[in-house]
Formats: sequence, C-alpha cells, structure tokens
Amino acid sequence: MHAAGPNNPLHGITLEKMLVQLEAHYGWEMLGGIIPINCFQFHPSIKSSLTFLRRMPWARAKVEALYLDSLPDMQPKPEDASPSD
Repeated sequence: MHAAGPNNPLHGITLEKMLVQLEAHYGWEMLGGIIPINCFQFHPSIKSSLTFLRRMPWARAKVEALYLDSLPDMQPKPEDASPSD
C-alpha cells in the first residue's frame, strides 16, 4: 500500500473523496477509459465503485496513482489579480 504520515500526499484523503474528485474531474466515461474496470464502465456509481475498490487492492492502487497524477490538474486555479483602479 502506501506509507502513512503527514508527508504522504494521500494522508487524510479517503478513497471516497478521491473517487468523487476523479469522477467530477473526468466523468465516468473517461474514468472507465483510463482505468478499464467494470465498476467504472457499466452502471457506475460511487457506492458500487467503493465496494469493488475496497476488495481489490490492485484496482485501488490504480485509482490512487491516477489521483496523485491528476492532483495538479484538479487544484483550483488562482484568480488573476486584476487592478481595481
């Protein structure tokens, strides 16, 4: 699995939170294309995906890796500071 501790980027992030953010960012269709597992491709839902990912460590590892790779893209972009005068 992954090392525990505050220096780990996954520290304090639940599998559900990862999945919700990935689904919001990519959508189920694209998520199922990136990680081709049935719980993302056929009748996807957070609940069914969590059930599968909790039982299959190899699939959870793929989701965690995608989450880490996608973190920079999912961060809110700072608003451009425009002069008010």
